[in-house]
This record gives sequence, structure tokens and C-alpha cells, in this order.
Amino acid sequence: MIDDFKNLTKEELLKVIEVYAKNWLAHDGSWFLAAEETYDMKTAIDLDEKSWARFAEIEARRIKKEFNIPENGGLKALEKAFKFRLYAAINKQQTEWLDENTLVFKMLECRVQSARHRKGLPLFPCKSVGIIEFSTFAKTIDPRIKTEVISCPPDPVKDFYCGWKFTLDK
Repeated sequence: MIDDFKNLTKEELLKVIEVYAKNWLAHDGSWFLAAEETYDMKTAIDLDEKSWARFAEIEARRIKKEFNIPENGGLKALEKAFKFRLYAAINKQQTEWLDENTLVFKMLECRVQSARHRKGLPLFPCKSVGIIEFSTFAKTIDPRIKTEVISCPPDPVKDFYCGWKFTLDK
């Protein structure tokens, strides 16, 4: 199979990344809906939190390994790692430095929330999941990184869907 990719153009490879990321997100959403239908929203969110704690660590470890992100690389390492998350291929995101020890990450466009909006559904209350996901991802990149939520649904949407503040604990 890998041989099939060797002959693809850069544009085709970028399209593969986008399709894979969309398919991954569709699977995540399908899994969540199945859990919600089988149980209830609270149980589905509890399961989602456990799943994201595992996945965020795996994703961060693989990114560190494949993109030579150093151990204890601090906030610069985290900023670099964000560029390689599956989300980065399909969501519009940005990072901003408040000072040398404070990095802010914002999800400007979120496919999950946009799809819910198109369907007339309320925002998905992802804050509890996000806290686990982003803090686990950051701590896997560098255990000294502390994560704080700025805003995340069910909080009202501002000019971004969710925002996270990362500080380096020296």
C-alpha cells in the first residue's frame, strides 16, 4: 500500500491527509452518537473523556517521535506539535504568544461544531473532554506544561470555538 502513495503528487498527498482526518473525525462522531443512543449523553461524555485521555497521549507520543520533537521541549515543542495533530488538517486553528512562558491556542473553526450548527443542533458541550484532551496532549509533549481553559462549549462562542492557555512550570 505504501508504494501507492510514493507515486502521488504533493496535491494528492495533501488530499489524502484531509480525507483521512475527515474520516477519523467522522468515526469519532459516529462512535460518540452510538454511545449516546445506547446510553445517554452523560455516559457518552464519560466514555469520550476516557477515550480522549488515551488518544491524546498516543497522538502526542507519535508526533514527538516522527517529527523529532525533543523531550521537555517546552511551549515551542507544543506549538510545533499542534501543527501535526489530525485536527490541524481540517480545522482552522491559531497559536499566540502572550509572553515567553504563555502560549494560547484557539480553535477558530471546528468541523464538529459547524456540522451541529448546520443541522440546527446546539453546540456540543466538549469542555470536560477538551480539558482532558488538551492537558494530556500538552503534558505528553512536556510534563511541565500546565493547561487552562479560556473558553469551550458549553461556554458561549466568541471569535473562536475553544481556547486554551498553556504555561511552562519551571
